[in-house]
Amino acid sequence: MTLAAVPVMTISMSEERRGLRFPFDATAEVFRENSPEGVPARVKELSLRGCFLETSAPPAAQLLRVKIFHAGEHFEASAEVIYTRPSGLGVVFGDMNPHFRALLQKWILAVLDDRVEK
Repeated sequence: MTLAAVPVMTISMSEERRGLRFPFDATAEVFRENSPEGVPARVKELSLRGCFLETSAPPAAQLLRVKIFHAGEHFEASAEVIYTRPSGLGVVFGDMNPHFRALLQKWILAVLDDRVEK
């Protein structure tokens, strides 16, 4: 195989900074740090570094706890709001248990497998 036959993937600086994101659909709950009351949300995009949460009532706090429920399993991590939109908010994950890191990787690999099969 020649170098010319190898596909080149270009990634903009902003995409590199936020990580590769994948369409994802899962239920979620968003909690203000140290609060027992969660706000329902829907995950619309997922990456190893964070996600976009669609919600009609985004919490005003910058530091959150996010729980994502998908395929009979759940993921949980601290998160920081990095941007807001009228439809929801983008968060970057903070500290997480190694079990949840592995689950996040599993979900993203499943999304990639689905893309390859199509």
